[in-house]
Amino acid sequence: MKPNLTESYESYQSTRYASLKLRMYAFLLDYLIIVAYGILLGLVSSLLQPVLTPLFTTSPLSAEITGFFLITLPVTLYFAICESSNWQGTWGKRKMGIQVTDQNGDRPRLGRSLLRSVVKFTPWEMAHFVIWRLALPPEYFVHPSSYPLPFLYTVMSFVYIAVSLYMLTPLLSRSKRSIYDWIAGTAVVVK
Repeated sequence: MKPNLTESYESYQSTRYASLKLRMYAFLLDYLIIVAYGILLGLVSSLLQPVLTPLFTTSPLSAEITGFFLITLPVTLYFAICESSNWQGTWGKRKMGIQVTDQNGDRPRLGRSLLRSVVKFTPWEMAHFVIWRLALPPEYFVHPSSYPLPFLYTVMSFVYIAVSLYMLTPLLSRSKRSIYDWIAGTAVVVK
């Protein structure tokens, strides 16, 4: 029976929502794919070093934008496309026997899945924003006071808070949905 997230408690009882533990194992399996992609990207980058090095050393903004297009965007698209496909999940989710559904228990459309993935990976990109500004010397800033350390630490605090809430909300909700599931109108269920 397909879960309908908008129905009553009886519907909840008939739906097997994926536990945080299953979801974390699935993500760890997916992380193997992310690492493999990172290694491949590193090998290709070593061949293109004269072209890529200036993009990562000119300014924090160019480094962040380059990193976004080379790392964050492909990973986000991997999750969004896989979760909106007929598989309804990434390789890790399929291996763990779980899938993403929309509010009616159907396969989520690409837009909904993309929203879910963007919200999920926003803290990752926020962390990149801070890291690039801490990694490169201050002379690369447009204006030295543009990003004072307290501001950067505050952004990182939001990252930690968001990730903590992402982990806590499935534990506190009957439907085991994370914040990004609530926002996108999705759930992760056991097949």
